[in-house]
Amino acid sequence: MLKLKPTCENCDKGLPPNSPEARICSFECTFCVTCVDEVLQNVCPNCGGGFEPRPIRPVTQWRSNVSVEFQPGSTEIVHKPVDIVEHAEFASKIAGIDPTER
Repeated sequence: MLKLKPTCENCDKGLPPNSPEARICSFECTFCVTCVDEVLQNVCPNCGGGFEPRPIRPVTQWRSNVSVEFQPGSTEIVHKPVDIVEHAEFASKIAGIDPTER
């Protein structure tokens, strides 16, 4: 089950479970859309993968015990601001490769 981390790992912007601005890589590194687009160049600084919109957990309990009420998002904040210079060098090598080919 997705952790639904509560903030952007770079800028610490709040990303509640229903945020359409949350982006995750396949390892569930979590960033806001602004950081993904303007800082990270769609390259995860932790794994080199690309990002996708994070799914939004249902608010309504359509099935027994399956909703954000019963499986809330994580409260653990992971704040590791990206070294912009180091990441730009890293991303420049792979940003032009489609994430499906990385």
